[in-house]
Amino acid sequence: MQTIKIIIKSFKLSKKKKKVQIFLPKKMPKTKFKPVLHLFFFFIWVSIPCFSRPVITYPPQTSLLFSTDAVSILSFKSKADLDNKLLYALNERFDYCQWRGVKCAQGRVVRYILQNAALRGVFPANSLSKLDQLRVLSLRNNSLSGPIPDLSSLYNLKSFFLGRNNFSGTFPPSILSLRRITSLDLSYNELAGPIPANLTALERLNVLRLEWNRFDGPVPALNQSFLLIFNVSGNNLTGKIPVTPTLSKFNTTAFSLNPDLCGEIINKACASRAPFFGSPSASGPLGQSAEARSGGGGGVMVLSPPSSPKKSHRRTGVVLGFTIGIALILFSVLLALAVVKKQRVDSKGTKPTTIASPEVTNSNAGNSRTHIGEPPERKTMMPEIQRLKKSGNLVFVGGEVEGYSLEQLMRASAELLGRGTMATTYKAVVDRQLILTVKRLDAGRTAVTGGEAFEQHMEAVGGLVHPNLVPLRAYFQAKGERLVIYDYQPNGSVFNLVHGSRSTRAKPLHWTSCLKIAEDVAQGLAYIHQASRLVHGNLKSTNVLLGTDFEACLTDYCLAVLADSSSTEDPDSLAYKAPEIRKSNRKLTPKSDVYAFGVFLLELLTGKHPSQHPVLVPHDLLEWVRTIREDDVGEYRRLGMLTEVASVCSLTSPEQRPAMWQALKMIQEIKESAMMEDRASYGHS
Repeated sequence: MQTIKIIIKSFKLSKKKKKVQIFLPKKMPKTKFKPVLHLFFFFIWVSIPCFSRPVITYPPQTSLLFSTDAVSILSFKSKADLDNKLLYALNERFDYCQWRGVKCAQGRVVRYILQNAALRGVFPANSLSKLDQLRVLSLRNNSLSGPIPDLSSLYNLKSFFLGRNNFSGTFPPSILSLRRITSLDLSYNELAGPIPANLTALERLNVLRLEWNRFDGPVPALNQSFLLIFNVSGNNLTGKIPVTPTLSKFNTTAFSLNPDLCGEIINKACASRAPFFGSPSASGPLGQSAEARSGGGGGVMVLSPPSSPKKSHRRTGVVLGFTIGIALILFSVLLALAVVKKQRVDSKGTKPTTIASPEVTNSNAGNSRTHIGEPPERKTMMPEIQRLKKSGNLVFVGGEVEGYSLEQLMRASAELLGRGTMATTYKAVVDRQLILTVKRLDAGRTAVTGGEAFEQHMEAVGGLVHPNLVPLRAYFQAKGERLVIYDYQPNGSVFNLVHGSRSTRAKPLHWTSCLKIAEDVAQGLAYIHQASRLVHGNLKSTNVLLGTDFEACLTDYCLAVLADSSSTEDPDSLAYKAPEIRKSNRKLTPKSDVYAFGVFLLELLTGKHPSQHPVLVPHDLLEWVRTIREDDVGEYRRLGMLTEVASVCSLTSPEQRPAMWQALKMIQEIKESAMMEDRASYGHS
């Protein structure tokens, strides 16, 4: 035992030097426990590493926090954005929900829209296909090339837009498994091969655009009753177009520039493959199918036996004789007509030559007989005829295909939605399927804008495409009548949401709903200001509609400039007008839109119409908002930040107001701060 104590004491003294020294007595008494001591020394030797500090390496925690959605988007960017146009950075777990083009719901990507993003590269496999909650994917108008990858795992996808790229290969077969898809646009690419016949399995399809590719083969017998927009023009399609109720709804432009297409729908007879002088069994109506001529029974065609050479020579002689006889008769008739005409000219040679006066020409204008006009008059009249034709028909904007005619629109059942000082709005149901919003502009207020200026302006407005803008589809003008056609939004307006079904004592919207609506509206306004030189000009809660996913969408955008500013102003709109516009009727500017946005944000936060807003300094304005939202004690700081945005946007001086993109950035920073606070609170709970 004495030996053991000496060893332990020596070990403790030498531990500070990180070297173990074992001191043994000079004379160790002999004992029968010597093997036990050896075992003890071995244990001490093995235990020495335990007193040092080992280096432990952990895997990087950031990779464990990355969402699979974020990794999928970064994987897509690595191959599709070779010019680094997308500045994506991931410092926090949910940063990707703020990336350009990304919309999230409960931390999952549901919309990825990168149209007109100047992307260059390929669409890599196993990238976006992992976004299994994706509803909308739009990569329109970029420079992406290569084949379209397998997307069968996107079983929630509803809208898929790849138009105006350089994709090659065949029609992506994985799309056929996306049974929820409603809109498919593969137009203006380099896709080849046949259009799959089982495209009919996509029963919910209402938009199908395949124009300007290299598709060949027949047109599938589409029978989707909800298909409203369809175009396969500019391909190499062949054969007879199937006559189905769905395909019969579309006019010839949907099938144009396919030289080998034929059939009843495009009023082009299909060429008969029977010989010119075939047997009676081969004869039949032009364009009739072989099955019909063979009786349609079991698909067996009875061929007539070949004729003998003698009969063939005899038939040839008969045909030649018949042809020569007809030619002689025609020659005789023409010769007789020439002689008669010459005699008439000779008989009129002594009479004075008379030139038809304009009165005589005009008197014949109502005659049903067709006259060949002189070239100068025809040349000067053509532009007028074309302009009249254009002004008398619907003009579809933004590359939209004509899905309905003016006659169909005029026959549609209409329901009055509302009246304003500038337009009357109707809900129109075309052919009991397509629902549109039709605005009939007031002829008196918009008369200051000429016809050509109206057309140019509507073409510019039609080029604006954004998820938070209600799509403008077409317009019409003729004889003082002007119509503007939009997509119908089924969930009403923000005005109805805030004021419609609420009593005077009802609570305002929850602050998170205010934040989402404000962000959507700011997105739409910032896009208008940055993508064009236009302004909304008439922002108010009745002009903010709720889409199918309850996203806020702007309507009536960029129409205010068409109206006469000197006419009577709508009292409900006057409170949204910036002071510089109300006082001097100055031209609308982006800063006047910012002012209207500030007023709109206060309306969201308080539930009070702008006509009821008091004129207060920023500090008193915050107190007023808190008084109205007295139950939101725990949200005072967040409400204060939103109120501050509304206050700075509605400043009297336009120079002191932020730009719309700056206001949007403020709102997104508030959203990001709230998300971080919520994550932190969840972590502590």
